[in-house]
Amino acid sequence: MNSPARHAPNLLFPIVDDCLQIGGMPLTRLAERAGSTPFYAYDRRLITERVAQLRAALPPDIHLHYAIKANPMPAVVQHLAGLVDGFDVASVGELKTVLDTSMPPDNISFAGPGKTETALRQAAAAGIVVNLESEREMEILAQVGASLGLRPKAAVRVNPDFELKSSGMKMGGGPKQFGVDAERVPAMLQRMKDLPVEFYGFHIFSGSQNLRAEAIMEAQRNTFDLARRLSANAPGPVKLLNLGGGFGIPYFPGEQPLDLDAVGEHLAGLMPDARLNFPEAEFVIELGRYLVGEAGIYVSRVIERKVSRGQVFLITDGGLHHHLAASGNFGQVIRKNYPVVVGNRVAPEGAAELASVVGPLCTPLDVLADKMALGHAREGDLIVVLQSGAYGLTASPTVFLGHPAPGEVLV
Repeated sequence: MNSPARHAPNLLFPIVDDCLQIGGMPLTRLAERAGSTPFYAYDRRLITERVAQLRAALPPDIHLHYAIKANPMPAVVQHLAGLVDGFDVASVGELKTVLDTSMPPDNISFAGPGKTETALRQAAAAGIVVNLESEREMEILAQVGASLGLRPKAAVRVNPDFELKSSGMKMGGGPKQFGVDAERVPAMLQRMKDLPVEFYGFHIFSGSQNLRAEAIMEAQRNTFDLARRLSANAPGPVKLLNLGGGFGIPYFPGEQPLDLDAVGEHLAGLMPDARLNFPEAEFVIELGRYLVGEAGIYVSRVIERKVSRGQVFLITDGGLHHHLAASGNFGQVIRKNYPVVVGNRVAPEGAAELASVVGPLCTPLDVLADKMALGHAREGDLIVVLQSGAYGLTASPTVFLGHPAPGEVLV
C-alpha cells in the first residue's frame, strides 16, 4: 500500500526547542510583540534571499518586477522597493502604495481589466506605464493624456493564443477578460500610431502558480515568438517586454518546488535572439507569490480543544475570514490542506493524533486544517499556517460576521 503524499518539508523557518523561529525570534515571543492573535508575519530575510536566488538563476538582463496584488502590505512593498527592479499594480489603491516608495514611475506598470477614466487619468499623471486591456482603454488614455498635456506610456496586454499548461490560474489563451486577443492586437497597434500615446511594448501573462519547469519554458518560448510577430505592426520599438511569471510554490501534499535553475538556464538560451529582435527592450519577469508566499505565516490561537463523536476539533480565534485560501475557498476544486503546524509545540509529522483546525465563524466552511496530525495541541497554543505570505489577508472576506481583523508584522 502506498504511503499518503506529504507536504514538502519546512526548510525555511528554523525550529528551536520545538518552537518555530520567525525573523530570528521564537514564535511565542513574536506573538507577544504582535500584541494579540490572529496575525500574519512576514520574514524579510526570506524575501531578500528569494530575490537573491532569482538573481543568481535568471539571466542578468532579466528585470524582476513584483506584482503588488500578492501582498500589498506597505512595509513589504517598501522592503521590496530596494530589491526588485519594478512594481506591477492592479488598482489605484496599489498605485498609491507604490508611489510612496522610491521606485521610479517608469518602472511601475498598471494592469487589470475595466480601468475607469479616473484610474487612467491618475496613471497618466503619475507617469507610469499603462498595460492596455482593450481598445476602449487605449482611446480613453489618449484623451486624458491630451487633456493633461502629456503623452502617456502605453503597453498592450495581450491575451495570447496559447496557455500556460498546468498553471493554477490560467490568465491567457481562449476567451478571457484579460488583455486584448492576440489576433486583434495588430489593428490596435495601427490605430495607436495616430494617437498621442507613447508605445512601450507588450505584457504577455499566460498563467500563474505553476510548478512544472517544462510548462514555463514552453510558455516563454511562445511569448517571445508572439512578441516578434506583433512587433511587426508596432508604432515604435519595443521598450518593454513583460514575459509574465507563472512561478509557483508548493502548497499541498505531493507538490515539489519549482526547478528554478532549469527555468533560468532555458531562459538564458533564449536571450541572444531576444536581444537581437528587441535591441531597446527591457525584459521583465513579473512575480508575486514566488517572492513572498513562502516568507509568510498566519498565526491563530487555540481557544478550545473540543471532541465531537471521536473527532478532535481545535477551535481558534482565526479562520476563513482572515485566510480564505487556506480554507480551500479560493480557487480549489477539491479542498486540500495547506501545511499547518502547532508553532510553539512542533511535533514530527505523524507523531500526534489527527485533529481539525476550525475558526469561530458560524459556517462549516471555516476549516483551516482537516484531520491533520495536530491533536497534541492544547488551549492557548499557536496554530501556524505556512505558505501564507501571498493572497492571504487582502484576499479574504475580513468583514464576514464582524470579527476583528488580524494584525500584520514584517520581521
